[in-house]
Amino acid sequence: MRKFKVLLLPVVILVLLAVSFWFSGGWLQLCAGLALFLFGMQCLEEGLKQLAGGKLEQVLARGTSTRFKSFLIGIGGTMLLQSTTLVSLLTIAFISTGLIQLGSGIAILLGVNLGASAGIWLLAAAGQNFSLSPLALPLLVFGVLAGFNGPKSKAAGRIVLGIAFIFLGIDQIKGGFSEFGSNLDLTQQFDSTLLGQLAFVAAGIALTAVLQSSHATLMLVLAALSGGQIELWQAMAIAIGGNIGSSVTTALVGWLSGNRSGQRLVLVHALFNIVTGIVTLALLMPLMWLSQQTMALFGAADNTLLQLALFQTLFNLIGVIMFWPLQSKIERGLCYILPNVVEPEILITDVDVPPEPQVKPKKLQVASNHARYLNDAALASADTAASAVVQELQHLGRLSLEVICHAVYLPTEQLNAHTVDDKILNTLPDDSKSLDAKELYQTHIKGVYSDLLGFMSRLNIELDEEQQKFWMTCHMVALQLVDAVKNAKHLQKNLYRYLRDDSIFARNLYLDLRRHVFWVLRQASELSRTDLTDEQSLQALAKINSETEHFVKEFRHRIFSAIRLQSLNNMQASSLMNDLNYSDRIAQSFSNVLQISLTADNELLRSVRHLGSENMPLLN
Repeated sequence: MRKFKVLLLPVVILVLLAVSFWFSGGWLQLCAGLALFLFGMQCLEEGLKQLAGGKLEQVLARGTSTRFKSFLIGIGGTMLLQSTTLVSLLTIAFISTGLIQLGSGIAILLGVNLGASAGIWLLAAAGQNFSLSPLALPLLVFGVLAGFNGPKSKAAGRIVLGIAFIFLGIDQIKGGFSEFGSNLDLTQQFDSTLLGQLAFVAAGIALTAVLQSSHATLMLVLAALSGGQIELWQAMAIAIGGNIGSSVTTALVGWLSGNRSGQRLVLVHALFNIVTGIVTLALLMPLMWLSQQTMALFGAADNTLLQLALFQTLFNLIGVIMFWPLQSKIERGLCYILPNVVEPEILITDVDVPPEPQVKPKKLQVASNHARYLNDAALASADTAASAVVQELQHLGRLSLEVICHAVYLPTEQLNAHTVDDKILNTLPDDSKSLDAKELYQTHIKGVYSDLLGFMSRLNIELDEEQQKFWMTCHMVALQLVDAVKNAKHLQKNLYRYLRDDSIFARNLYLDLRRHVFWVLRQASELSRTDLTDEQSLQALAKINSETEHFVKEFRHRIFSAIRLQSLNNMQASSLMNDLNYSDRIAQSFSNVLQISLTADNELLRSVRHLGSENMPLLN
C-alpha cells in the first residue's frame, strides 16, 4: 500500500501538469523551454566528459600539489564542463577514495564556485533580444551526423547537440515568459526591504531544488529580467538563493554517497554558499550599485542582464576572498568535528551470550557484513572507482584472514603477534568461544563479495584495454580470497571432530595441519605489512611456497606410513588427505593474491598486497 502511494504521487503531478498545458500555451512553452535547456546541459556535460576520456580525472588527481594549482583546476574544470555539480561530485569522489587530500579539495571547491560565474556571462550574452533558433537548427543536423562515426566523434556530436538544445531552450523560455508572464509583474508587488529580499532568496532556493540546476534557475531569472517582470535587485536575490540551493543539493548527494573525507568537503561547499549568501544579501544594494556603475563604464548602463552576471561574479569572488585565508583553519576544524572512524584491530568479534547446549560453534555478532569503502561517489570516474575497489579488496583480505583463524579455532589476535605460544596452538576447540566458519562466510565474506560485484557492474564508464585488465585482475583477487575462506569452511568440520577424537595420533596430525595453516596466515599477513622491495617480497613468497610444498609432501608421507603401521584407519586417512588439500588450497590462494599484486604493472593494484590495515578510515 505504501509503495502504491509513493508511485501515485508522481503520476498525479504529471496529470496535473498535462492539464495545465491545455489551459495555457505560454506555460507549456515555458516548461518546454526548460526541458530543452536542461536536456541540452545534460548533453553538453556528458559529451565533454566522454571527450575528455578521463583526462579531467587525471588532472584532478595529479595537479593538486599546491592550493593555488588546485584552485586553478577548479576554475578550469567548471568553465570547461559548465557544471558545478559534476566537478564538485568528482572532487568529493577523489577525496573519499584518498586520491587527493582535503586541503586540495577545499581549494578546488573555491575555484569551482568562481568558475561557475562564466556560465551566467554566456547566458546573459545569449539572452539578448535576438533569436538563437537559426543557429540551433544547423547545429542539430551536424550533431546528429557526428553521432554516426567513432566514439570521439559521437562525443563531439553530443556537445554540438547540447549547444543546439540550449539555444532552442533559451528561445522557448524567452517566448514563454513573453506570453505566460505578460500579466506577471513583480516589480511593484514587493519592496526592497529585508523581508522582500528574503522572499526572493527563498524563491531561488526552491527553483534550484526543483530544477536541480542553478543554470536553469539563472536562465529563468534572465528571461524574467529581460521581459521586465522583475527588477534587478529581485533577480540578484533569486541568484543568491540559486547559489545556496545548488550547494545544498550537491551537499545532500555528496553526504549520502561519500565517507568522512567527502562529508567534510560537502560541509565546506554548503558553508561557502550560505555564508557568502548572507554577506551578499546584507550588501545587496551596494553591490547592485557597484554592478551598475561598473557596467556603465563599458557602455552597458541599461543592460541589466550583464549587470546580473557581474553581480554573480562578485558573489563568488567575495566568497573566495573570505575563505581563502581560512582554508587551513577550516580543514583542522572539520577534522575535529568529523574525525575519522578507524577500523578496530579485530573486525570479527564474539558475542557475550552463554553457549547453546549441544551446539558446536555459536552465533556471531553481525559487525561487517557489507562493503565499507564502496560508495556511489566513487563511481564518478574509473580512477576513483578503482581506488575504492582496491581498498575494499584489502578489507576483504583482512576479513578472510580472520575468518580462517576462526575456522581453525585460533584467536585472531595471534595473527600479528611477535611470537605464538605453543599452548595456544595446541588448544582444543572451545564451544563457548568458537565461531562457525559457514556463518562467518555468509555474514561477512559473501556480503562484501556481492557488494564488490555489484559496484563493478554499476560502473557505467567506457574502459580502455588497460582498465579492463585491471578490473579482471581485481575480480580474480576477490575470487582467490573467497575460495580461501570456502576451503577453510570445509576444513573446520573435521578439525572440530578430530581435535576431540580419542585417537591421539589423528589428533596430533590435525594439530600439525592446523599449525601449518596458521603459519601460512601469519606469513601472508606479515608479508602484506612489511615494506620490502619487490625482489625481497618475491623471494619471501617463493620461500613460503617452497615450505608449503615441502609440508604437503611430508604430511602425505606421514599419512601413508601411519596407514601401513595401522596408526590410522582408512576413514581417518581419507579425512586427513581431503583436509590437506583444503589447507594447500588456502595457502595457494593467498600466494596467488600476493603474486598478482607484486608483479602487477598497475601501481594501485600493487597495493592490494596490503591485506588491510588497523588505520584504514571507515565509512559511516
